[in-house]
Amino acid sequence: MFTARNRHSGLKRYYDVNGWLFIGPALALIAIFLLYPIVQSLTLSVYSGRGMMMKFTGFGNLVRIYNDPIFWKALTNTITFFIIQVPIMIVLALIIANALNNPKLRFSGLFRTAIFLPCVSSLVAYSILFKSMFSVDGIVNRTLIGLGVMDQPINWLTDPFWAKVLVITAITWRWTGYNMIFYLAALQNIDRSIDEAARIDGVPSWGRFFYLTVPMLKPVILFTTITSTIGTLQLFDEVYSLTEGKGGPSNATLTLSLYIYNLTFRFMPNFGYAATISYVIVVLVALLSFLQFYAVRERR
Repeated sequence: MFTARNRHSGLKRYYDVNGWLFIGPALALIAIFLLYPIVQSLTLSVYSGRGMMMKFTGFGNLVRIYNDPIFWKALTNTITFFIIQVPIMIVLALIIANALNNPKLRFSGLFRTAIFLPCVSSLVAYSILFKSMFSVDGIVNRTLIGLGVMDQPINWLTDPFWAKVLVITAITWRWTGYNMIFYLAALQNIDRSIDEAARIDGVPSWGRFFYLTVPMLKPVILFTTITSTIGTLQLFDEVYSLTEGKGGPSNATLTLSLYIYNLTFRFMPNFGYAATISYVIVVLVALLSFLQFYAVRERR
């Protein structure tokens, strides 16, 4: 006998089946292009060699990492970029967003667009532009010499220290506007009466910024810090384009991602060793993200 309970059960089964059919294609694509590569890379990490010549090594790749000076150089460079570039970019984005949030600022839309444009510009185009600007006879050296800042031009692309500075400058120029948009959107959702009340109470502008604005932006700051951390630890495009894929000079700008690329496509291919190094990036991202979450946790 057909009852309301049977009808409810039939409808539930109908919606469950249709729901799974609806998300089924997406789940299949995720399994093929996300889960399978993860499992395959884990499997590759315990092998060494390429193609039919691959052999099981167990923890051999970890031992090789420990004894690989190029890996440690790439890791040092990557951590250096992270420690220096991410704080500079986050602070710059926050300051610029706060300035552009001023309702009295004229042409604010033009400024916002100009600052955001670098992150949507062509990587190849801006790399060529930077290599031209920072060449020995480029506009940057000519300007610095003209202002009397230095007497001799800087070898931006051939000096290990200045090559790092060039990469950090390029990344900061390209991605500061991206983070600025998040901060600006968050600032515009903050009730202006809070700032006005603090101003009436005599709180100076720097006090309102550090003790009111920044704490209210903490979730957005955490988000941009984590995304910037992930992007910097996976840094590849800028280094590859500025150094023509070499990470030079003398591996001074070599990053982990570029080293993985070289191990896979430039040197004698070793997919297992490259997969093992890729999981070093995974561990670093997980560890640093956890530390950032822990640092901004709610304290009771």
